[in-house]
Amino acid sequence: MVFRAVDSRLQVLICGRGEPRIWALPKGTPLPNEDLATTAEREVREETGVEVRVVGDAGQIQYWFVDPVSRARVFKQVKYFLMEPVGGDTSQHDWEFDEVAWVDLDEALARLTYPNERELVRRAAEIYLKGRTDGSQP
Repeated sequence: MVFRAVDSRLQVLICGRGEPRIWALPKGTPLPNEDLATTAEREVREETGVEVRVVGDAGQIQYWFVDPVSRARVFKQVKYFLMEPVGGDTSQHDWEFDEVAWVDLDEALARLTYPNERELVRRAAEIYLKGRTDGSQP
């Protein structure tokens, strides 16, 4: 997940689609022989338009869902990284999402649709703030 400091606030990059709106974190599937950190950077760039760099580990979540085509139950495990923006623009996001937004941490925790992503963001924000090397607090 992507964090940035704006003034004295910590912001998170989130993605929305559909009606009613579902808000989620960007994520994706590795290409053959692609390591997970590279996958995370590529998927964030493709889905959000924002160029990022990995700065740490944010943990993982696991869940079950029903494949809409086969109707089979599928187990999914998603690895997340702490990332910071280095360029790009949300106006360049791809077709997977209707909207990509930078929102303050509290707003992200309120908007995110899935409880497991909310908890992951809460924990990752603590890790991110502890790891800031310049000593400033957003």
